Formats: sequence, C-alpha cells, structure tokens
Amino acid sequence: MIGDPIAAVLLTSLAAAAVLAAVPNYRIGAAINIVSSATILVFAGLILWHRPASGTYMLADDLNIVFVVLNCFVGFTTSVFSASYIGHEIRIGRLTKANIRFYHSMYQLMLFGMNLALLANNIGLMWVALELATLTTVMMVGLYRTAESLEAAWKYFILGSVGIALALFGTILVYLAARPVLGEGLAAMSWTNLFRMSHDFDPALLNIAFVFLLLGYGTKIGLAPLHAWLPDAHAEGPTPISAVLSGLLLNVALYALLRFKMILSGNPLAIAPGPLMIALGLLSLLFAGVMLYRRRDIKRLFAYSSIEHMGIIVFAFGMAGPLGNFAGLLQMTMHSLTKSAIFFSVGHIVQVKGTQRIADIGGLTESHPVLGWSLVAGVAAIVGLPPFGVFGSEFLIVSSTFARQPLLATAIVAGLLLAFGAILRRLNDLAFGEVRGPTGLVEASYFPLLSHLCLVLIAGLWLPPPVIAWFQHVAMQLG
Repeated sequence: MIGDPIAAVLLTSLAAAAVLAAVPNYRIGAAINIVSSATILVFAGLILWHRPASGTYMLADDLNIVFVVLNCFVGFTTSVFSASYIGHEIRIGRLTKANIRFYHSMYQLMLFGMNLALLANNIGLMWVALELATLTTVMMVGLYRTAESLEAAWKYFILGSVGIALALFGTILVYLAARPVLGEGLAAMSWTNLFRMSHDFDPALLNIAFVFLLLGYGTKIGLAPLHAWLPDAHAEGPTPISAVLSGLLLNVALYALLRFKMILSGNPLAIAPGPLMIALGLLSLLFAGVMLYRRRDIKRLFAYSSIEHMGIIVFAFGMAGPLGNFAGLLQMTMHSLTKSAIFFSVGHIVQVKGTQRIADIGGLTESHPVLGWSLVAGVAAIVGLPPFGVFGSEFLIVSSTFARQPLLATAIVAGLLLAFGAILRRLNDLAFGEVRGPTGLVEASYFPLLSHLCLVLIAGLWLPPPVIAWFQHVAMQLG
C-alpha cells in the first residue's frame, strides 16, 4: 500500500465484508453496509487532497480518481437504497437471513474489487480485481435462486469469463511487448512504466493486444454484439445490483480499456485505437436504439438504455481529442448518476406493483406521485433533455463530431433519436396512462434518488470551474 487513504478505501471494504458475513440481523447488517460505504466515500475524497505517490502496486492520478470518487459515491447511495429495498424483499419472503448476510458481504467485496481495479498500478492486479468484482456481481444476480435468476447468473458468468479471458490474453501480449524494453517482472506490468516507454514497444504486438482487449473489456462494458449477458442480469437480479452494474461496473471495464488505449496512442507505429472504438460504440448505440422498441420489461428497457449510453461514451473516447475526451468523461459521469437514479425509482415501482411488465404498470404520477415524477425526471435526463447534464455532454459529443466527421454525427443523432422515441413512448404509459396495478404504499428511501437527480440537474445548469479544469486535464492525458 502506498498511502493511508488508498489503504483505508480498500481495507474498509474488506473488513466490512468479513463482519457482514457473520451478522444475521438485517437492520444491523444494512446499517453496517451504509456506514462502511460512507466511510469509503470519505477516504476516497481524502485521496483528492492527499495524493499519494505512485508505488509498485498502487496508483492515484487524475484519471482514476474521477472513477474512484464516482464509484464510491454511487456505492454509498446504492447501499442506502438497498436498505429499504432489501427490507421489503425480506417482508414478502423473497429473501432469507442467509441471503441477506451473503448479499451485504458480497456488496462490500464488490466495492473492494472495483476500487482495487481502479487504483492498481499493475495490469495483472487490475485484471484480477476486475474478475473479483465480476464474480461477486454474478453471485448477487442469482440471489433470488429462481430458475430465471440462476440462468441469468450463469449466462453472465459464461460470457463474462469469455470476455475476461480475451482481456487476459491481451494483457499478456502487452507484457510481452513491454518486456524487451522494461525487462522481466513487475516493471513491465506497471502502468506508469508502460505509459512512459510505450513509444519503444513492438507495435505489432500492441495492435494484436488491443483487439483482444477491446473485445474482452468490451464484453464487460456491454457493447454490442457482446452485450447478451447484460439485459438478463438487470432483469433477474436485485435492483440495487442493476444500479451498480449500470452505474459502476461498466465504468470500471471502460477505465481499463482507456488505460490500454493510452499505451497504444503513445506508440506512433501502432494502429489508431479510435476507429475501432468508434465502430463498436456506434453499433451499440444504433442496435440498442432499435431494440428499445421491443422491450416489455421495465428493467430490460433501461438495461438496453445502458448499452446505448456506453456506446455513446466509447464513441466519444474513440473520437478523442480534448473536446471528445471531455465530453466522454462528462457523459460517463452523468450516465452513472442518472441511470442509477432511474433504477432506484424502478426498484420501488416494481415492488409496489408486484411486476416488471410494462403493460401492468401505469399512471404512476397519479398513484405514486414521488416515484412517478422521479421516473419522469430521470427519463428526461437520460434521453438528453435540457436542463439536465446529459444534454450538455451529448451536445458536446454531437457538435465536436460534426466539426470533424459530419457523417458520423448524423449517425449519432439518428441513434439518439431512435432511443429518445422508444423510451418516451414507454414513459407515456408508465407515468401518465390510466392507473394499472396495485396502488398501495411501499417503504422507500428517496434520498439516493433525489440526490442523484439534483446533481445531474445542477451539472446541467452549472459545472464548478475546478471540475471543468480537472476533466480538461484528464482529457488532455487521454490524447
């Protein structure tokens, strides 16, 4: 470990996971889960003020701190949401005390794995940490132990394993490209060394490596046609895990891909990674835009929306340049906050209605005004309507693309309009149609939902100058 804040972020999660595995009481377990997640968020904030020097195994720089702070914030708010959500699942008999111990322990272990992947200064350690985060979410997707949830978990496990295996092969190839320059062992696996000396690496090995890395980590990001695990995992797992998958885990895989892209960009003889990322990003956007019209399950609907937005983000980073990278970072942040807020709302809606079928849910603004109008606000934000932050990031992506590649900008706008029409079509029935389904009350925690929506609204109206400067600096680093 290279500094107290980084060690504290990681060790707090590990200690909480061990304690929660032995706590049978739901309320005590939920409280410990919330307190430990809040503590991790505080320590992540301390890294901003006390930036440790890079070491053999750990690294803290402007790029990964963006992801770590966002990861810890959404991890905290989701732990608050899950306290009320899981409590309802216990009362109706869908989960047992053993399930809850397992869930809370795996939640903290998942946060540990994601933060370790983000903070690792070693390409092998990052791969191991991302695999740990994947395995914990696989097990939580199957938490209900129904045939459908177990099938979704196995599908996630198999496809995720294929993706992570491809990523491992790509990682090995990067090591082989670095070894003649940096020597054997840990020196050739360090991010800081790889960035510094990438111009001397064998470009042929880097080219092959990036193809495997893009396919491997692209599977984890949920890019089409590698996305098949994602809709099932969202639909069949507990809703807090849907919020974490869309808001956090996809970002961690994206972070890994961006790190390797920086290595490739530093070698003038290697292929440009941008066109490959642009192609997969655009394919994902257009594919998801079409598939959104066929969704009949509310959680699957927003799962495909996640595929759409990850496509937009990967496209933006593929276009690169200071403005493209800035827009990609902003879009990633806004999507994480907005999509997790939508799943917070959807989770309680599904509980009160007792179904995920869109046809059986309607008139939410009349029957459950807070949940209904929160869903309306979340959907307005995610489809890019002003004054929410997603509008600003998508405007930057489209305008910067139009200045350089007008045909690509036309394709991006077409994909955005496709998704816009599909989601608003469903929202009309969900929020404003005739009331359908039960109209009873459900114990809900509105703090996570409203805090996310407020942040996205504030970001759409005003971004603090330090945040702009921070993102601009990271955008310049990304090339």
